[in-house]
Amino acid sequence: MIMSPRLRKIVLTTHVVTSVGWLGAVLAYLALDITAVTSQDIPAVRGVYAAMELKVLYAIVPLALASVLIGVVNALGTPWGLFRHYWVLVKLLLTVFAAAILLIETQTVSHLAETAQSSADPRELPGTLFHSVGGLVVLLIITILSMFKPRGVTRYGWRKQNELRARQRPATGEDPAADLAAR
Repeated sequence: MIMSPRLRKIVLTTHVVTSVGWLGAVLAYLALDITAVTSQDIPAVRGVYAAMELKVLYAIVPLALASVLIGVVNALGTPWGLFRHYWVLVKLLLTVFAAAILLIETQTVSHLAETAQSSADPRELPGTLFHSVGGLVVLLIITILSMFKPRGVTRYGWRKQNELRARQRPATGEDPAADLAAR
């Protein structure tokens, strides 16, 4: 099902907003994470861990899930399709992977926030820098794929293109078998 141009623009705009929001929220989280790991101020570190939990639960996770869902709707409603082009497929797999890791990491962030409040010295907590930086890198790769759209059609996409070409080819009347195959 191909969406009307107006609906496609609305869905695409929503997808871009949620995706950029996810990226921005991860950047803000990364700043908090760096502060949690480097600050010497114990009350500030406690506050930072609490802010990290809030940022993950109420900004990053909802934006990530919305981005995945709206991205799938967008792909299914456009000629790009979801499985026709390698760049769309790779983007989907990376996005689902990032969202899955995020959901798993959410438990760690909540645990760190809870531990920071009860710990005598929360500066000894490990932080989540590895996941923060890794998530940012994955989101940047996804953004680059969205902008440059490298060529390459999957087998499914190639088959769909051939089917579309065959349907668009007019029947000549000279070769009944070829005309039938074209339909």
